[in-house]
Order: sequence, then C-alpha cells, then structure tokens
Amino acid sequence: MVILRQTPALLVSDRVRRRALVMGFPGLALALVLMGCSARTGPSWKVFPLSRRSPHDGLAVVSQPDGFGLHLFLETDTSDPERCEPRWFPDAARLFNGNGTAPFSAGLAPRDEFFAVVRRKEVRAALQNELKALCAQRAPQARWQWTDPPTQASEVIPVLLPAYEGEDLLTDPAEEQQREKALLGES
Repeated sequence: MVILRQTPALLVSDRVRRRALVMGFPGLALALVLMGCSARTGPSWKVFPLSRRSPHDGLAVVSQPDGFGLHLFLETDTSDPERCEPRWFPDAARLFNGNGTAPFSAGLAPRDEFFAVVRRKEVRAALQNELKALCAQRAPQARWQWTDPPTQASEVIPVLLPAYEGEDLLTDPAEEQQREKALLGES
C-alpha cells in the first residue's frame, strides 16, 4: 500500500488498486503487465501520400501490423491529350515504418496484397484524390477520367511501351569490331 501512495505517476484505477492490495505486490505487478499488453495488434490501415519524385505520385497504405504495408506508385496515362486517366501498376513496393516519422519503401510486395488493398473504400478515395491532383499537375488542359484499379490478376493490362527504332538498337559487336579495324587500316 505504501508503494502505491508514493508513486502518483502510476495511474491505477481504484478497482485495480483494491485487487492489488488483496493480492499483494505480485498481484500489482500482474495487473500492470496486463494493462500494458492491451495494445492493438492489427493493421492501422493508415493511408497517406508518400511521394517518389514529385508531389502526388505515391500513396502509402499501412496494411500490416508494426507499420508494414504498400507504397503504391501512381502514374497517369496522357497518351490522349484530351484525357488524363490512371495507369495502374500492380507491382507496389514494400512499405516500412508506416506508423513512424520517416516511412520508406524497398523491394516488391506481392500482387495479391495490392489487389486486397485497392478493394478498400478509403484507399480508393485516396487514390482518386492523388491521381486527380497528379493529372492536374501533368496535363492541366486534359479532362480527368477515373478508371478502377485491377482487383485480380486477370484484370491487369500490361503497359505497352513504344517499339524500339532501328537507331535505338545496339549493333552486333562483331560487325562493330570489323568497322573499327577497317577504319584503322587493319585487316
């Protein structure tokens, strides 16, 4: 009883204090340990902008306990100058320290995790806000058009990149060596 009265910093309820007095010091220690174990163990589902290179081009989603989650890379499709819409990349980076002061990402997260995250209403709302702002930044004259993200592997549309032109390709090393020898006068 003397210990409880001497330490006012311990904010112990009357009920816990009475039980501790009945059970003695071991009871008090057990009560304090159990009160400290009541922390939430599930994910916080915190969603916040986390830029990569420019504002609005990344979104962090804390989908696991201890601040782990996904760092979604946001891109826009401005191939049509009249329209700006999202370009979906289901290969998100792994988010670390999402509940801390300096979140960062590295590596890749499984695609199934991306699909599960984009099914959540609050994540979609944040995606719409960030992508709309990204479109306004990249193509202010274009009309914003929302397209839903893929929620399963069969809905993923691979991004078609422009084909390489002949001048972009490397020459055959053997041919290049023959040209060098011809220029230097070696046979």
